[in-house]
Amino acid sequence: MTVYVIGAGPGAADLITLRGAEVLGRCQTCLYAGSLVPAELLDRCPPDATLIDTARMPLAEIVAHIVAADAAGHDVARLHSGDPSLYSAMTEQRRELAARGIPVEIVPGVPAFAAAAAALGGELTVPGVGQSLLITRVSTLSTDMPDGEDLEQLGATGVTLALHLAAHRTEQIVAALAPHYGTDCPTATVAFAGRAEQQIVRCTLAELPQALADAGIRKTAVIFVGKVLDPAAHPSVTDSYLYSEARMTKLRKRT
Repeated sequence: MTVYVIGAGPGAADLITLRGAEVLGRCQTCLYAGSLVPAELLDRCPPDATLIDTARMPLAEIVAHIVAADAAGHDVARLHSGDPSLYSAMTEQRRELAARGIPVEIVPGVPAFAAAAAALGGELTVPGVGQSLLITRVSTLSTDMPDGEDLEQLGATGVTLALHLAAHRTEQIVAALAPHYGTDCPTATVAFAGRAEQQIVRCTLAELPQALADAGIRKTAVIFVGKVLDPAAHPSVTDSYLYSEARMTKLRKRT
């Protein structure tokens, strides 16, 4: 039997991948975080599936449920929000399951930053303005950042940032980034991307703490910081090489 770690997407029930929906539809046991995964997704499980909400469970109890399901001959869906490669706490679970010889397969999902960018209706890599995206977070009470990954150090790169799990630390964000990006740098925050309750807040870096406080945004949000959020303000913006005459000329020579 196999444990499938499935990325459920950013929260909208229709943003799960086709593969994720298909696998979910044939697993006899599904473990999910009820605080993050929409209830509508559970409708894709088999009618007789065992559904287990892990929102308040310690790791040992989660693993025990998976081991019991595996012993019963069940394929198991471990449903995570977003994509399992980002902030899913999957590593600890895989380590415990590997020690017990239980196979695990990853089914990717739509990451929150991608859904948030779609909500903004723009591109995060604009030629002539910014071609890199740095996905990170800030230190919290739960998990500190490793050495060398403090926001102050990462901000020195000046690239576009996608900050997860950080909406409650806006003062810290401004203090860390203002020396590198300037207080007038554009930001865009998307809370509950793709859901009915989606919120979008655009403001400068200096305005970020008050703007998010006024909107009541403290969690389930992605904060973008960077010049690409207002590319029209930069004269260096260019068209992609994809549409350039130089590329068209090369293609014509090949035919």
